[in-house]
Amino acid sequence: MLRACVRGDGGVYIAFQRVLSVRFGEAIVNIDFLYGVLGLGFWGYFAAVIISLQITIVCVTVYLHRDAAHRSVDLHPAIRHFARFWIWFTASMLTREWVSVHRKHHAKCETVDDPHSPVIYGLKRILLEGAELYQIQARDPETQEKYGRGTPDDWLEREVYTRYRNLGIISLIVLDLLLFGVPGIIILSIQLLAMPLLAAGVINGLGHHSGYRNFECPDAARNIVPWGVLLGGEELHNNHHAFPSSAKFSVRSWEFDIGWLWIKIFSALGLAKVIRVAPKLETQAQRKHVDLETVRAVIVNRMHVLRDYTYDVTLPVFRTELASAKGKLARSVKKLMIREPVLLDESAKLRLSEALANHQALKTVHEFRERLRVMWNGSNMSNEKLLVHLKEWIAHADASGIQALQEFAARMRGYAMPMASSAA
Repeated sequence: MLRACVRGDGGVYIAFQRVLSVRFGEAIVNIDFLYGVLGLGFWGYFAAVIISLQITIVCVTVYLHRDAAHRSVDLHPAIRHFARFWIWFTASMLTREWVSVHRKHHAKCETVDDPHSPVIYGLKRILLEGAELYQIQARDPETQEKYGRGTPDDWLEREVYTRYRNLGIISLIVLDLLLFGVPGIIILSIQLLAMPLLAAGVINGLGHHSGYRNFECPDAARNIVPWGVLLGGEELHNNHHAFPSSAKFSVRSWEFDIGWLWIKIFSALGLAKVIRVAPKLETQAQRKHVDLETVRAVIVNRMHVLRDYTYDVTLPVFRTELASAKGKLARSVKKLMIREPVLLDESAKLRLSEALANHQALKTVHEFRERLRVMWNGSNMSNEKLLVHLKEWIAHADASGIQALQEFAARMRGYAMPMASSAA
């Protein structure tokens, strides 16, 4: 702050006053124009950035994603109101817009109608322009009307967040500069880049490009890393696409979802209620007959069944054929056999067909997998037809002469639904 001062000889000079004292009743607040009201050190600013980012990430993954978009958890109104305010305050984002874009992504995944697929647009564009692609769909009335149902539409949403959507960002700028001073500019930049870079770029981009797959869902979703800590558990993207309505993203024993940890904390405090988690496939050795419960277990747990089939049938048979083929079977065919057919291009389909034509055992196990898929896609089949289909599948597997397939068929007879769904 510039201040005019009078010298002893009567002259006037201009001095810079770095600290301004403001009185609020009996309290006096000193405002440091360089370092703000808080006057933090380096580690104080670092902590402020980390805390702010984590609040944003929790609001996105727990409220926007798991509560508002997929209804897998029911949050207390206090948590919902805070999250709605925070995403408006730090990103000028509305719940309806985010939810509608995300639901459309699931409905149209990896197609030309997907709002942000790296398979369609390329990874570079999603990383650099993901926020712009999001905005195009977020402001589309048709997208909001079709996919944004059930999102908040109260007075606060209409008269404050929607009507004054940029007021949040303006308030954030003023508050950052007031609390943190000049370093607040850096803190503000990181806050404003968090959503476009981490959510629109990293998750929507790398989450469909790099990493490992637990489940062969009909899209390119991948788990970036098995420990979902930095991005609230969103790193476990393949697991989420396999079980979109699950409040818990981790599936394997060695995976960790910090978003689920927050949900458990909120639940313990009475601030959240878990509605759904991923189903668990249960095998009961004493079950020797195939009935409608077996059918239901196979259909509900189709991702688990497909994964077990891949590891217990497809891969063992492939290794056996590879060992006996003496170089005539390309190792790359393995990926083609376990990949969802809709993700294979014409060249890949041709190479797979040639390999299957030359290896009868591979052709057999591949055909049996496709026959299982009939059950998963058989929405127009009655329960009786589904039961007949499964019985025939098991009978034909028993007669196939392929040991891995026969053992898998025997285990399928014991498939059953768990007695109760656990949210542990």
